[in-house]
Amino acid sequence: IVKSWVDTGFKKAVVEHGARLGIDVEVVDRNPGVRGFHVVKRRWVVERSIGWIMMHRRLARDYETLAASSEAMIHVASIDNLAKRITDEATPTWRGTY
Repeated sequence: IVKSWVDTGFKKAVVEHGARLGIDVEVVDRNPGVRGFHVVKRRWVVERSIGWIMMHRRLARDYETLAASSEAMIHVASIDNLAKRITDEATPTWRGTY
């Protein structure tokens, strides 16, 4: 990981920890002049990615004991999502959508 974007709630601790690990951590601030909902730069990437992997039942809740198991399931979900895009075919999900 070379670059990471974080919400304003993670200002100092995450930036300092990222610096120790050699990761460029950028805090994404909201526009104070805009009231109500508005799109925050780069945040949609995280929200979209989490939404994609949550379509896989095993990742909908944190049931894994080992972090390696969770990581493997995220890889499987990512491979499935990529295969869907390449082949334009869908595999059934736990929600019953295709």
